[in-house]
Amino acid sequence: MDAIAQIFIDWIERHQAWLPLIMLIFAATETTAFLSLLIPSTAVLMAVGAMVATGKVAFWPLWAGAAAGALIGSTFSYWLGRAYGRSMLERWPLSDHPQMVEKARAAFVKYGPASLLIGHFMTVLRPVVFLLAGMTSMRLRRFMAWNLLGCVTWAYLVPKLGEFGGDIFGWLWALFV
Repeated sequence: MDAIAQIFIDWIERHQAWLPLIMLIFAATETTAFLSLLIPSTAVLMAVGAMVATGKVAFWPLWAGAAAGALIGSTFSYWLGRAYGRSMLERWPLSDHPQMVEKARAAFVKYGPASLLIGHFMTVLRPVVFLLAGMTSMRLRRFMAWNLLGCVTWAYLVPKLGEFGGDIFGWLWALFV
């Protein structure tokens, strides 16, 4: 696993011009219904955020790509919920995770559109909450306002957590080595 991670890190360093597109793709998969259950994109965003701490990559292209990708994925999920309704929840892999659907539904009822903001940060809500927004016929303008806030915040904080962790690791490494 370490060898795969090193290959990925080396590739990112050599192809920094592609960083916004790479982050867009990972963030879009993380916020798209179904795909978010299959691809561990948050870990990738945090890992690349840790690379920011080393100075090997710049933060703002990473953030811009991740924010755009999150907006694409979550809006696509909204559209799926709007177009196909409940049948989306009965498809694999969501059909194997009814507890996710119930938790997202409960959050949606309790917090309303703020659940979209919360959903970006909670693994159990992310695959479903954007679908539910579409299924409940939430107005697109209202969805986009809450979702955009969630996208830019999530795309900022997740890599920043990785950067912060990288700073701590670097500081500890320098202290003990």
